[in-house]
Amino acid sequence: MRFSKRSSVLALGLLLAGVCAPGAKASTDEMLPEGSTLEVAARNQPVTIAYLTEVSPEAPADEPLPDAPVADPQQARAGSATGSATSTTPPADPLSEGRQTKRILFVVPNFRAVSADQHLPPQTIKEKFKTTMLDSLDYSSFIFVAGQAGVAQTNSSYPEFGQGAKGYGRYYWHTLADAINENTFVEFIIPSILHEDTRYYTLGKGDFAKRVGYAFTRIIITRSDSGHETFNASEILGAGAFSGVANFYYPSQERTLTKTYQRWVTNIAIDGCTFVFKEVWPDINNAVFHQKD
Repeated sequence: MRFSKRSSVLALGLLLAGVCAPGAKASTDEMLPEGSTLEVAARNQPVTIAYLTEVSPEAPADEPLPDAPVADPQQARAGSATGSATSTTPPADPLSEGRQTKRILFVVPNFRAVSADQHLPPQTIKEKFKTTMLDSLDYSSFIFVAGQAGVAQTNSSYPEFGQGAKGYGRYYWHTLADAINENTFVEFIIPSILHEDTRYYTLGKGDFAKRVGYAFTRIIITRSDSGHETFNASEILGAGAFSGVANFYYPSQERTLTKTYQRWVTNIAIDGCTFVFKEVWPDINNAVFHQKD
């Protein structure tokens, strides 16, 4: 009799089940005739015994193993907290030190201030004219002129103007004319002729005294359009030219040499204080206001 391979395997399975069953006493020799095909297959087939282990319900069999063992749970929690804090902390901005904004306190024009370590192309005549107009005709300029005119009227700086609304009007338009006149000479006419850069380059490094001293020296030191330091003729000559031209629209009592000299020195001093404020503005902004632009 011939048996197929499938039949042999099925018979072998039944045989092993009978042998391994509890209380089974019959041997292979007793169940199969000697020399038969099934007896030979059973004798030559290796028996594999499987050991079943109980799987704990707390650790499912299909749960993936951790990448690395954790020795101390508290240490693991501490490391997780540290990693979380590190990931949520924003990186420090390397440009925050000495970084200028276009306006100070979102109002005051600061268009000519250059951030520390910032490299810009040479300033063109068109750019000089644009910054002059921005500084002169910006909406904030009219606000500041109004304040300056009020202070001047309170102090009776020019008694010829009088008091009241009519007197304030005279103070106002004279102060506005001074601002436009001075900006035009200092920021446009003289710099364009002498090829000087009208921008303020922030130092942004060193102690406070060094930076304040640097800012005040910008009254007499500036950069040329080629990038080299040069005498700030735009500031000195421009303020002088403004003072001379102002004599054409001030009363005759205010056209003396002394009055002209006072206007000249006063405007240079104001510009020097402005440079100092521009220098320290990034520090004030970073510490208090956090203005971005």
